[in-house]
Amino acid sequence: MPRATASVRPPGRPRAGIDAEVFAAALSTVHELGYAGATMDRIAAAAGVAKTTIYRRWPSKGALIADCLVDALGPVPLTGTSREEDMAAATHWVAAKIGEPGVGAAFAGVFVDAVSDPALREVLSTRLQDPYRLALQEALGEPENQVLLLIDVVVGTLLHRMGMTGAPMVDEDVTALAEMVLRHFADPA
Repeated sequence: MPRATASVRPPGRPRAGIDAEVFAAALSTVHELGYAGATMDRIAAAAGVAKTTIYRRWPSKGALIADCLVDALGPVPLTGTSREEDMAAATHWVAAKIGEPGVGAAFAGVFVDAVSDPALREVLSTRLQDPYRLALQEALGEPENQVLLLIDVVVGTLLHRMGMTGAPMVDEDVTALAEMVLRHFADPA
């Protein structure tokens, strides 16, 4: 009788897809319970994974949320057609993303935590802000300080509106915001 062959798959749950499950669970939990209520225990339970599985990948809720936001946002849609089109597209894109369930609350919550957590500020800077800043610097031909101002004005305004009203900014106001930003960054005549 031939011997049974050992399984080539390592024991335990397959790793593929766990990050996506955790990200979806994190946004869903933040959407349902708010950022403060979205504990690592609750996110793990919603994802159907052990809390240790999450902590092996992310040392803190802030680090998890930063990676979750990068995943939720994806790349900024820059066509390179013109600076004006790129800035308008980026403004509308981030407004739409912040309006998705859980995303705006996750953004706002992780920013509040970062105020008193230098390590989290570093995570947010390197994992979340830098990739978008670099893409915008290249597309717009603007120095770092100007692109950071653009990010601060657009994202800050969108999060402020959501915090004050509980709802994402309406498209008409996003268009007005984009036009206001465009005036500041207009090519010199």
